[in-house]
Amino acid sequence: MRRAKGALAVTIATGALFTATAPAQAAAVPNLTAAGAIVIDGTNGTALMAKDADTKRPMASTTKIMTAVVVTSLPGLNLDQKVTVKQEYLDYVYAKGASSAQLKAGATPTVRQLLYGMMLPSGCDASYALADTFGTGTTMAARTADFIAKMNAKAKELGMANTVFDSFDGISATGNNLSSPRDLAQLTRHAMTSPLFQTLVKTATYSTGGTATVANWSNSNLLVQPRPTGYGYPGAIGVKTGTTTAAGKCLVFSVTRNGKTIIGVLLNDEERYMDSMALSDWALGPAASSRTALLRSNTKPIPDVLD
Repeated sequence: MRRAKGALAVTIATGALFTATAPAQAAAVPNLTAAGAIVIDGTNGTALMAKDADTKRPMASTTKIMTAVVVTSLPGLNLDQKVTVKQEYLDYVYAKGASSAQLKAGATPTVRQLLYGMMLPSGCDASYALADTFGTGTTMAARTADFIAKMNAKAKELGMANTVFDSFDGISATGNNLSSPRDLAQLTRHAMTSPLFQTLVKTATYSTGGTATVANWSNSNLLVQPRPTGYGYPGAIGVKTGTTTAAGKCLVFSVTRNGKTIIGVLLNDEERYMDSMALSDWALGPAASSRTALLRSNTKPIPDVLD
């Protein structure tokens, strides 16, 4: 490994260039199985490490970060506004084999509840409801298309040059729902300036209030879930998982420790949790309980949640 002026550059087996700005401890960057990755300083946006960070890739349900950003930034948003759940939302989830908040047809969750239903169990039904509600048009197709246009406009506003959305939830009919690790990190840094968004993504469980067939929604991000169902990773404050055949396993994560916050993105990574925790320890220094979080069960890994 060659070190130059505080930067690390490692050529890995795939031939991709893996670059990093060394944190204070100047440790070697962990080896990753991710096809694309980045870790940035959550305060100033400086990239601490990057691996193919500007390559466009499918992003699966990490798309819902933008869906949440568009909704929560709407002028005059009423979080207590009630939305009627249409059977079409549930039929869509069934037809696509998509992750679901298990909403009930005819139920009237609030916008706040739909945001939790989208961001915790990664409900594509909740995402559909939000897009249909806050898009403009006379038909469901027109309203969802308008909402997706709002997502793309926001991406352009944020300078996300390697991002295009054709979906409100990450299920792409054309394969043209793409982003890069750098763009997703930039989006997440923007999103985390919202106290509402921060609260959403760090919540482990949330009551459905009878609007779904389950009593509570659980966060699919196992970093924020306590043991034994999650890793209970110290300092984890979000953000979003995503999984499709095209995208593989994806994770956008954020960790705060010793007064410093990082945001990381892992795209197409079979070891997304191990890699996210190793990167966080590298960037922030290990916490007293990091070792416990990194340990797998003696019998089997903590079951991953595919969404």
